[in-house]
Amino acid sequence: MKPSKIIISGGGTGGHIYPALAIAQALQAREEDADILFVGALGRMEMEKIPQNGYPIKGLWIDGLQRSLSLRNLLFPIKLLVSLVQALVIIVRFKPQMVVGTGGFASGPLLFVASWLGIPALIQEQNSYPGITNKILGKRVKKIAVAYEGMERFFPSNKLVITGNPIRKNLTQHGIDSKKAKAFFGRNPNSNTLVVLGGSLGARKINQIVADHNSYFATHQIELIWQCGSLYYDTYKSYQNTNCTVVPFVAEMDQLYAAADLIISRSGAGTLSELCIAGKPCLLIPSPNVAENHQMHNAQALAQKGAAQVLAEKDLEKEFIHAFESLWKDDVLREKMGQEIQKLGRPDAAKTIVDELEKLRAA
Repeated sequence: MKPSKIIISGGGTGGHIYPALAIAQALQAREEDADILFVGALGRMEMEKIPQNGYPIKGLWIDGLQRSLSLRNLLFPIKLLVSLVQALVIIVRFKPQMVVGTGGFASGPLLFVASWLGIPALIQEQNSYPGITNKILGKRVKKIAVAYEGMERFFPSNKLVITGNPIRKNLTQHGIDSKKAKAFFGRNPNSNTLVVLGGSLGARKINQIVADHNSYFATHQIELIWQCGSLYYDTYKSYQNTNCTVVPFVAEMDQLYAAADLIISRSGAGTLSELCIAGKPCLLIPSPNVAENHQMHNAQALAQKGAAQVLAEKDLEKEFIHAFESLWKDDVLREKMGQEIQKLGRPDAAKTIVDELEKLRAA
């Protein structure tokens, strides 16, 4: 059989890029000479991140509709038409056997054209509440790989397969000693450690609440690893003290998860999939500034199974200490929550999606 030729389109945020890379890596692990081309949106982070991971990428001139009044919205119809033509040219030249979309601006035009040409296509929906683009594409593609149950509310049930969200390979490999991981970040190996995740850029409200309670953490001798994000590091690096390690970004996420006894985090789909694999108790603070309010939907899906605790951003100032202490002071609850969230982990998600792609190719 000839090597697989596949286009993968996904980007805009790490939540779309990392699943796309995980699928590519799983495909190459099974088929070393697979020919993989990425398609992203010009000017977005995938145009840098994908080549850094060794894959070629083509860019479409596409952007999203702005929710506020913006001159950029006037260009949207033109960009959409141009991107559809660009997608057609890319597909005709590359001649893929399959196309995969993981979300992001470029995946809409690319998968629309692919399905119009009759090329088998699969979308990977990370969230418990899909965006408009994937709802539209769901009617056209052959398969829809999802991370949550109950997605037949949004998609044709005969196309659904529950795979989980693909995550970075090193995070599926356990065995890191918790004490060594704490020492790696300069924390006391024998103490409970709180980890705060702000994402690669940072979460403003989470950073503010941690800064406001910095003296509380210090007074109560709470060991803290605070990943504040690159946009906020200069603002908060002075908060580093004997109990607190402040960093802009963490490359060694496997070490960070191993060090955590409790995690405070946003609830993007990719992050939650990693947290499920890590099996650590979480206080989730969903971002309200995302399409379809999907972070709140994601967080509530875990909370309903006793796998996490959720605190709305609007309630942070009034409820933070109560929510934090209810977890920090209850070892039994934290252990139970860690067990429940780990049950939801799907470390073989990328391999399962590759299985589905092989079925599409053989059909």
